[in-house]
Amino acid sequence: MMKSANHKHYHWLNPPSTLVALLIQILALFLVSSSVIVFTLDTLSLFEVSLLHGTTAATISYQQKMPKWWMFIHLAFSPALIATLALSISPIWFLVSFLILILIQGKTFQTQVPLYLSSNKAAEGLTSLLPQEKRFSLIDVGCGCGGLLSQLSKTQPKGHFFGIEAAPIPYLLSKLRIMWSAPNCNVQWGDFWKHDLAPYDVVYAYLSPVPMKLLWQKACKEMRPGSLFISNSFIIPGIEPEQTIELNDLTGSRLYLWHVFNY
Repeated sequence: MMKSANHKHYHWLNPPSTLVALLIQILALFLVSSSVIVFTLDTLSLFEVSLLHGTTAATISYQQKMPKWWMFIHLAFSPALIATLALSISPIWFLVSFLILILIQGKTFQTQVPLYLSSNKAAEGLTSLLPQEKRFSLIDVGCGCGGLLSQLSKTQPKGHFFGIEAAPIPYLLSKLRIMWSAPNCNVQWGDFWKHDLAPYDVVYAYLSPVPMKLLWQKACKEMRPGSLFISNSFIIPGIEPEQTIELNDLTGSRLYLWHVFNY
């Protein structure tokens, strides 16, 4: 059985999305500058050119199948930059905003896993799947603010729930949330790639499409035969789920289920 010491094998080799985004911005700048020269669009204001640049970058991002939230960043980046210069906004506010974003989202620029919060419907769906009469353990890899663990601890008194979170503010919120109200919960700050999945009967993940293939490989190497792997919204590439549960929440989420011994 492969232990957590070999976690380095689970990091993906795709280029960082921030590097791809930078290249898209440069390509969009080249295309827009060429268009302004060729089609004599010099009558456009600087802000209008920035809108054209943002739209071009967002379109390229969509064509490259980057996560949808990158489209909005590309669309807003140039207009926001021009507006900032026009309004003489102090750069310190951008530093403060960046630091707050890092504290909330963690290393999203590196992991490509933004903060997703499981809905109440997800907790209800999991409750119907978990054992009712025997003890079990569940880990939420990337537990966010701990809402799911807190809810499950109330409906599943025989369960022991563990969460791991790398972003500072969500970790602190989850720690405070379960401190008094969820005695059968434990939350740790850290990297789930370094954490051994062997002790758990159920692994729950609500991450992004990017890490799913390697997370499944990690689960297959570390989890006990018969253990349950559950993903919210994101499938494992090339592996058909054994069961799919519609949550009927606001985001149209689904739970996908796999037993590890089947693969």
